[in-house]
Amino acid sequence: MGIQAVKHLGLAAVLAAGLGSQGCANMSDTDRRIGTGVGIGAVTGALISGGRPAGTVAGAVIGAGAGWLYDREKKKRYYYDRHGRRVYER
Repeated sequence: MGIQAVKHLGLAAVLAAGLGSQGCANMSDTDRRIGTGVGIGAVTGALISGGRPAGTVAGAVIGAGAGWLYDREKKKRYYYDRHGRRVYER
Protein backbone atom coordinates (compact mmCIF):
# COMPACT_ATOMS: atom_id res chain seq x y z
CA MET A 1 0.00 0.00 0.00
CA GLY A 2 1.51 3.26 -1.12
CA ILE A 3 1.66 6.60 0.62
CA GLN A 4 -0.95 8.02 -1.76
CA ALA A 5 -3.39 5.24 -0.84
CA VAL A 6 -2.85 5.88 2.87
CA LYS A 7 -3.56 9.60 2.36
CA HIS A 8 -6.78 8.81 0.50
CA LEU A 9 -7.83 6.34 3.17
CA GLY A 10 -7.19 8.91 5.90
CA LEU A 11 -9.18 11.55 4.03
CA ALA A 12 -12.06 9.12 3.56
CA ALA A 13 -12.01 8.30 7.29
CA VAL A 14 -12.10 11.98 8.25
CA LEU A 15 -14.98 12.67 5.87
CA ALA A 16 -16.93 9.64 7.10
CA ALA A 17 -16.45 10.70 10.72
CA GLY A 18 -17.61 14.23 9.92
CA LEU A 19 -20.70 13.03 8.09
CA GLY A 20 -21.42 10.49 10.80
CA SER A 21 -21.31 13.06 13.57
CA GLN A 22 -23.34 15.73 11.76
CA GLY A 23 -25.70 13.45 9.88
CA CYS A 24 -27.83 12.64 12.93
CA ALA A 25 -27.97 16.13 14.43
CA ASN A 26 -31.58 16.83 13.42
CA MET A 27 -32.95 13.32 13.94
CA SER A 28 -35.44 12.46 16.66
CA ASP A 29 -34.62 9.91 19.34
CA THR A 30 -36.78 7.35 17.56
CA ASP A 31 -34.98 7.86 14.25
CA ARG A 32 -31.58 7.54 15.90
CA ARG A 33 -32.50 4.37 17.74
CA ILE A 34 -33.99 2.72 14.65
CA GLY A 35 -31.02 3.83 12.53
CA THR A 36 -28.58 2.41 15.05
CA GLY A 37 -30.53 -0.86 15.06
CA VAL A 38 -30.39 -1.01 11.26
CA GLY A 39 -26.64 -0.44 11.22
CA ILE A 40 -25.85 -2.97 13.91
CA GLY A 41 -28.27 -5.50 12.42
CA ALA A 42 -26.84 -5.11 8.91
CA VAL A 43 -23.27 -5.63 10.10
CA THR A 44 -24.26 -8.61 12.23
CA GLY A 45 -26.28 -10.14 9.39
CA ALA A 46 -23.38 -9.71 6.99
CA LEU A 47 -20.95 -11.32 9.42
CA ILE A 48 -23.24 -14.26 10.14
CA SER A 49 -24.16 -14.89 6.49
CA GLY A 50 -20.68 -14.42 5.12
CA GLY A 51 -21.55 -11.20 3.30
CA ARG A 52 -24.57 -12.45 1.37
CA PRO A 53 -27.01 -9.64 0.57
CA ALA A 54 -30.06 -11.51 1.85
CA GLY A 55 -28.43 -12.04 5.24
CA THR A 56 -27.42 -8.39 5.40
CA VAL A 57 -30.94 -7.20 4.58
CA ALA A 58 -32.50 -9.64 7.05
CA GLY A 59 -30.15 -8.39 9.77
CA ALA A 60 -31.02 -4.78 8.94
CA VAL A 61 -34.75 -5.48 9.15
CA ILE A 62 -34.40 -7.33 12.44
CA GLY A 63 -32.19 -4.52 13.76
CA ALA A 64 -34.76 -1.90 12.77
CA GLY A 65 -37.44 -3.82 14.64
CA ALA A 66 -35.20 -4.14 17.68
CA GLY A 67 -34.42 -0.41 17.60
CA TRP A 68 -38.11 0.42 17.41
CA LEU A 69 -38.92 -1.89 20.33
CA TYR A 70 -36.09 -0.37 22.38
CA ASP A 71 -37.39 3.12 21.62
CA ARG A 72 -40.93 2.16 22.60
CA GLU A 73 -39.66 0.75 25.90
CA LYS A 74 -37.56 3.88 26.62
CA LYS A 75 -40.56 6.15 26.02
CA LYS A 76 -42.52 4.32 28.68
CA ARG A 77 -39.90 5.36 31.22
CA TYR A 78 -40.02 9.17 31.07
CA TYR A 79 -42.41 12.08 31.27
CA TYR A 80 -42.16 15.85 30.85
CA ASP A 81 -42.31 18.10 33.91
CA ARG A 82 -44.08 21.46 34.04
CA HIS A 83 -40.99 23.21 32.60
CA GLY A 84 -40.90 20.96 29.55
CA ARG A 85 -37.84 19.00 30.65
CA ARG A 86 -37.69 15.25 30.13
CA VAL A 87 -37.57 13.35 33.45
CA TYR A 88 -36.66 9.65 33.50
CA GLU A 89 -38.29 7.36 36.03
CA ARG A 90 -36.10 5.01 37.98
